Amino acid sequence: MEHDLLLRAAARAIYDACYPSDDWSPTGFDEAERCATVHYRQAVDAALQARAVLLVCGEQLPLPALA
Repeated sequence: MEHDLLLRAAARAIYDACYPSDDWSPTGFDEAERCATVHYRQAVDAALQARAVLLVCGEQLPLPALA
């Protein structure tokens, strides 16, 4: 993953969205990556699945409206 910066960024975004505090995961993304925790592996799997879907669609997703 260290060579695929976009995939790593996607995994970090998913990790931070799914595990926003210590109540959800006891470690931040960097520590979870280093230890290959289950939370990290789930975020990477979600990033891989999202990439596959986005590649198949071949379309850019619209930006959400700013409130």
